Amino acid sequence: DVDIVWYKHPLKDYFAKPDHWSLSYDAIFQDDGAHSVRYAPYSSNSGFYYVRNNGRTRSFLNTLLEQSAIIFETDSHQQAMVAVMSEHVSLYGLKVKVVHRDSDDLPGGFQWNQKSGNYMRRFFSGEVDPIIFHMSWTFNKDNKLKYFQQMGSWFVQDKCIGKKKGEIEGDTTDLFAACCSAEPLFTCHYKDKPSLKPCKDSPSIDAGRPSFW
Repeated sequence: DVDIVWYKHPLKDYFAKPDHWSLSYDAIFQDDGAHSVRYAPYSSNSGFYYVRNNGRTRSFLNTLLEQSAIIFETDSHQQAMVAVMSEHVSLYGLKVKVVHRDSDDLPGGFQWNQKSGNYMRRFFSGEVDPIIFHMSWTFNKDNKLKYFQQMGSWFVQDKCIGKKKGEIEGDTTDLFAACCSAEPLFTCHYKDKPSLKPCKDSPSIDAGRPSFW
């Protein structure tokens, strides 16, 4: 998915590191966090995962493509993927690993929305050093952008958001210089959501929720 911030390179620093545990698996998934029957038995997130190129994975992904009607029936790419994956694990020996939601490495919407705020406080204090952050469990892309701004993980200038290349360039051909900031572009939006700095003067997005800080 595009609602992911990379803090490290997922391949070089995680999935393809020599002697890394992930080398024993055909596919590695982020834990969705929602351990409901709908996503059982794996609760694997379909927005961030790594698949090695081999016969087992090609068969799995080809079958998912061929059975794409499941996506329309369930209204969920994730539910369809888990169903097909379960079959291929059982019948064809596909080796799958889901990084547990309590791991510090691959956080996402589950950690962002924890009522305790435990993970995000550790994140802001530098106690955890994740590979990526996936802003799942979020209603729309507008809120995803606001949450990334508020957590200090947004680096795109406002003048470049939602613009075509020609509108951004103007007289310059260097899009990086025009659009990218070397420092995070922090903005407060909602006091009840995690934030790099306290946002106590901002409104709550969820009625009745107290300030995160």
